[in-house]
Amino acid sequence: MIRIGIVLGSTRPGRMGDQVARWVHETATRRTDAEFELVDLRDHPLPHLDEPPMAPGGYRFEHTRAWAAVLASFDGFVLVTPEYNHSAPGVLKNAMDTVYFEWNDKAAGFVSYGGVGGARAVEQLRLVCGALQMADVAPQVTLPLATEFEGEVFKPGEYNVAALDMLLDHVVRWSTALASVRARREGDEAEIRGRIDKIIESLRAKDLEGLKRVYAPDVVSFDVEPPLQHVGIDAKLKNWEKVFTLFEKVDYEVRDLTVTVGADLAVGHGFGRVSGLLRDGTEANGMWVRATFVFRKTGGDWVIVHDQASVPFDIATGKGVVDLEP
Repeated sequence: MIRIGIVLGSTRPGRMGDQVARWVHETATRRTDAEFELVDLRDHPLPHLDEPPMAPGGYRFEHTRAWAAVLASFDGFVLVTPEYNHSAPGVLKNAMDTVYFEWNDKAAGFVSYGGVGGARAVEQLRLVCGALQMADVAPQVTLPLATEFEGEVFKPGEYNVAALDMLLDHVVRWSTALASVRARREGDEAEIRGRIDKIIESLRAKDLEGLKRVYAPDVVSFDVEPPLQHVGIDAKLKNWEKVFTLFEKVDYEVRDLTVTVGADLAVGHGFGRVSGLLRDGTEANGMWVRATFVFRKTGGDWVIVHDQASVPFDIATGKGVVDLEP
């Protein structure tokens, strides 16, 4: 079943958002078309942008990994936000900025409160959701302090229930539709990772025919040895064939592979190393190189149209640095 996270976007002492979020949750749980869970940002304290941008699956800190796991478990969100100084709370913006991919291709609805119902905060959050590749739904619930609160006590008018139900209808509908989009994307990523596995398998088996099926006929490859580029499948296979003549046994490793998938193009990057047993019996440990792969979907299959291997170089000597490890 579709899962929707109701994110309470304020951690401020004396906040009134907890009352609003509980009302949203209590109303939502009467429905049978989705599961709803309240997510309080107080339970997920995040330092301000202490992670590098866009690092799927490679977060440095446990608090980021925990937050990413929470977001990944949901198909859509209802963001409950106050309006502070004509904008959304910084803690909510930080929670949205800290991770990226876990928000992608999911729906978002807004319940806001404040002097003008929090409308100005939502307008800014819609821009953020667009940058996160989220589908923000048009219906929203705005709760003016003057009409929906008695002092610091939330007293929503009954008419707000119909508005909230409409918002939830749209969030559930879009979340359901986007779940299939994410499933296809995840399937594409699994296929691409399988292609990399096929390269490893074929190299270890010295199987040129297996390698041929991984590359596009017009592949362009930048390697660490001359020439500057290998153009076309024949040149690429000739390069691998040269490796096979040097090695009695070949091994190939890939580490820290990250894959980003689009409609018909995908990019992967990580670290690769060719090693093994040379013809003269010498063990060759090889060197780690930076590896980039560009895939194109052709005839329903993902094939490599460009790859590049590179090493950093010492500026003073102009020589490549080949003893680094990932």
